[in-house]
Amino acid sequence: MTAAVPAITSANAASASGARLKMHREGPVLILTLSNPAARNALNPSVYRAAAKAIRATSGFRTVRAIVLCGEGEHFSGGGDLRRLARQRRLPASEQQGHIEALHEWIMAIEEAPQPIIAAVEGAAMGGGFSLCLACDLIVAAEDAKFAMSYVNVGLTPDGGGTDSLVRALPPQAALEMLLDGTPCTAGRLYDWGVVNKIVPHGSAFATALEWAQQLARGPFEVQARIKQLVHSARGRSRREQLDAERESFVASLYSDESGERIKEFLSPRKKRALDEGSLQ
Repeated sequence: MTAAVPAITSANAASASGARLKMHREGPVLILTLSNPAARNALNPSVYRAAAKAIRATSGFRTVRAIVLCGEGEHFSGGGDLRRLARQRRLPASEQQGHIEALHEWIMAIEEAPQPIIAAVEGAAMGGGFSLCLACDLIVAAEDAKFAMSYVNVGLTPDGGGTDSLVRALPPQAALEMLLDGTPCTAGRLYDWGVVNKIVPHGSAFATALEWAQQLARGPFEVQARIKQLVHSARGRSRREQLDAERESFVASLYSDESGERIKEFLSPRKKRALDEGSLQ
């Protein structure tokens, strides 16, 4: 049964670039869908803010017992919108700091939500899309899904808690491989590392995640909320400290000549043709 989302006034939150967040209910489960399929569900600040607001709005409602985050179409998310970042380089750095703060509010909303949040991943989860997956409590991935901390490919350092999540989940060598190399990693390898919880056939990630969310939604709400809180508070250094460091590093990277050259190259017609032919590196 589909129900309205409490305290959210619109089923969709759209942006000028075409990216939007779709929201609907399946019984006790809130579905958040990243919707920008023509651009592999590229993210932007309006989506950050809409998602953080949606998650925060459900925190006081026991009728929302679990949340599934997915992407529309063939991919979860290719990450940040490089065209927006290229334009951003001509604007004050303080504005980009504010955008990253909005992203990090989304990440913190995921961590602080009492409900379990499951990422359902088909296709690509790259850059900020991968950071977003890692911020979720659980990950269901299609067997052919690809994950990459691709920031380094355009001369940027990660945001969205990517370094924090990988360093907590993996040995330093494995984390640094993903952060320094920037090439895609298979769902199978991440499953072996314990980062991905379930691998399922192509096209079934959402259905599996929804089924799991419905199962978790039948569990004890307060106990699950306390378990999440205990797990996150046991980690030592706060995520906020790491997010602040990521913000400063990302902004410094974006306004460097190296990033400008790499973004320009990435947006070149030749690179675009390669992407359209299936390369997501």
